[in-house]
Amino acid sequence: MNAPAKFETETVRDPAFVSPAPSDLTITVRDRRFGRDTAPRRWWVNDDPVATAWFNALSATFPRGEAFFIESVKACRNGAAPQLRDEIRAFVRQEINHTREHVAMNRMASDSGYDIAAIDRRVEDLLAQIKERPAAINLAATMALEHFTAMLGHQLLADPVHLHGAEPEFGDLWRWHAAEEIEHKGVAYDTWLHHTRNWSRFRRWKVKSLMMLIVTTRFVKHRYQDMLDLLAQDGLTSAKWKWRALKYLFGNPGFFRKIAGGWAAYFLPGFHPWNEDDRELIGLYESEFSGAVLAD
Repeated sequence: MNAPAKFETETVRDPAFVSPAPSDLTITVRDRRFGRDTAPRRWWVNDDPVATAWFNALSATFPRGEAFFIESVKACRNGAAPQLRDEIRAFVRQEINHTREHVAMNRMASDSGYDIAAIDRRVEDLLAQIKERPAAINLAATMALEHFTAMLGHQLLADPVHLHGAEPEFGDLWRWHAAEEIEHKGVAYDTWLHHTRNWSRFRRWKVKSLMMLIVTTRFVKHRYQDMLDLLAQDGLTSAKWKWRALKYLFGNPGFFRKIAGGWAAYFLPGFHPWNEDDRELIGLYESEFSGAVLAD
């Protein structure tokens, strides 16, 4: 494991760009690797096929998705203030590491007997369709998806029920990913504010809100369908399992139910990801991670 690389932020931000992000925010690139020598059980989340399907379905989207995030943000960084440029560089390095680890995790899912190629193709086809869109639109999509990943990260660190009984290496991978998603949750949004600085407030709000509605519809629909496809590979195709998947997402533990407030807040005129400073969850993760390393 390599030592974390820290990108220190300036305490005084460029007057041309004022962000609600904490002035003492530090984005840390934690170059960690997980599960390389692990052969986990097929239902690696608490022997639960539904929970396993949820996390495997998410992981299958990340390699191509995070490459899209990186390119969308980089395409809109020209002229950014030094503070934001530093944060974009840290964001890119974090996302590259996330991609690498989810490639490894997806290989584990394939080794366990799951065919996740259909999920990857769906993401590839979608990205091919939007490749020629204006940079601002792609950034708006990235911004919406980054809000989803930040809310996911918050949930994973705030409520241990989501990863209860998970294989240790892969539970650690998701908590690591969660901490960094919280940490860089404002980067795409601040890049958007920079890139659209000459837009009217109404135009900016309209585009980001419409894109969030589109992204939400696709994200919920596709992740549920991906879960059903993976469950079908376990022979679990009855109405009972479709209901259990819905209950998992909207009932208990209910990821979509629990993020409803954070999702709705995105549409408020004064929204910014750092309106909620939840860095204490990163501190909790770091203390638990350090304790686990020392215990070994």
